[in-house]
Amino acid sequence: PRHIQAVSTFARLHPGIQKAIYDMAWAELRPLQVRAIQATLDTDAPLILAASTASGKTEAAFLPVLSRIAEARVDSVQALYISPLKALINDQFHRLEQLCEAAEIPVHRWHGDVSSTAKQRLRQEPGGVLLITPESLEAQFCHQDRHLSRMYRSLQFVVIDELHAFLDDVRG
Repeated sequence: PRHIQAVSTFARLHPGIQKAIYDMAWAELRPLQVRAIQATLDTDAPLILAASTASGKTEAAFLPVLSRIAEARVDSVQALYISPLKALINDQFHRLEQLCEAAEIPVHRWHGDVSSTAKQRLRQEPGGVLLITPESLEAQFCHQDRHLSRMYRSLQFVVIDELHAFLDDVRG
């Protein structure tokens, strides 16, 4: 039954995301991923995914998000990923690039080490997924305010990684 549930859940994903999973030679979806896909695709309610390290939380959050984005692309950032660490953003960027390639979803990052050229390209052609630190998001609101309505006009999803790092902290 669990295998059948995972197969039917996999079938709910966008064909481009299915292809990426197949190309990455995943043996199966993890139980957290199955539950997150179902919950995200079945409701618009906020969700919190809590699980141990290396449990597939990032993919659990992004598989349904990317499927929704792939169904209806617009010229706006559609998913915002907020992380407290630039290193984590860089790691997740490469992981998400693999998932997004087959579905032709652009993935961008924005923090202090990202070139001004890459940031300018995003401002001119917003779309897909943006990975950003809280400080960079704040800086956008302070210094890029004329671009924000265009960049985020069709924002559908906000994924906050390492939520506990923001609680009871000035960054939160």
